[in-house]
Amino acid sequence: MRLSELRQQLQDLGCKPCHEDRLLRGWIQRRSYDNKRSPAATFFPAALNKELPSIEARLEELARIRSEHPAGEGVARLLVALADGQMIESVLLPRGGLCVSTQVGCAVGCIFCMSGRNGLLRQLDSAEIIAQVALARRLRQVDKVVFMGMGEPAHNLDNVLDAIEVLGIQGNIGHKNLVLSTVGDLRVFERLPHAKVKPALAISLHTTDDRLRTKILPKAPQIPVAELVEMAESYARATHYPTQYQWTLIEGINDGDEELERIAVLLKGKHAVLNFIPFNSVDGLEFRRPEISRTIEMTKRLNRQQIYTRIRDSAGQEVEGACGQLRARAARPVSQRCVGPII
Repeated sequence: MRLSELRQQLQDLGCKPCHEDRLLRGWIQRRSYDNKRSPAATFFPAALNKELPSIEARLEELARIRSEHPAGEGVARLLVALADGQMIESVLLPRGGLCVSTQVGCAVGCIFCMSGRNGLLRQLDSAEIIAQVALARRLRQVDKVVFMGMGEPAHNLDNVLDAIEVLGIQGNIGHKNLVLSTVGDLRVFERLPHAKVKPALAISLHTTDDRLRTKILPKAPQIPVAELVEMAESYARATHYPTQYQWTLIEGINDGDEELERIAVLLKGKHAVLNFIPFNSVDGLEFRRPEISRTIEMTKRLNRQQIYTRIRDSAGQEVEGACGQLRARAARPVSQRCVGPII
């Protein structure tokens, strides 16, 4: 079921926006359709009450847990089956966070990521994105949603922005707690300032060197790093949400002193947070994460220069579930291995 189909069905059943609003709130927040003043039996049109069990069943089919993989305190990777049999991943994060996917596969082809090994298979509808939140809320409270799972949100922007609006209104999630992550796409900067619900922004940066970034993110838009940061800064100042810059640390690739010096210049005075994410091992790739002592040293050096920097471990290291590996193992024989380019 697509969200547009649900909305059309509700209209055909005689529903008004207030009926749609209560139905979506009940689904996403896992709560009763009743309220103190008007029970659903009298509030909803009779035609909707008759069709409600069928609608609920179709919503539940949008996303089902195929397997759950605990990965440390407050963290678990979920392999999620969609109604057509395709699989995606969601991640339960500490402190009520949830990472959701926006596509089956990905077209960007980041060299350190399993999600894009087979390219883009299909887009997720906004209902399938929202369904990951409704599904996770069956397991625990979800107060923050980050669009950092499988896929590049900018390549599915209509559905992503639709999902963000619903989650920010009917899903009762604070707008600053909705975080859209992108490798950098002009469409994001054109459309986010005009969105009804404006999410916080995260940029997959990974290096300050334009040539190296092209190698790390071979199919990302070729926007100069300095220009990308300036666009993100304009949005951060307008929304008052700091931009999160994601930096997957790969030993010998982007963990050198030269990078630290350029980061300090690039982000000086910016409304920003830099997240160092040590590389998560991927079958068939020879990349390694730096020693933890090096990562801590880098973090301290930048913080001393007033560049707010944190170490964020990529959830799933314990279950070899990083960057689409759960889906990849479920979709191919164990003996098959992916081989990626090495810089």
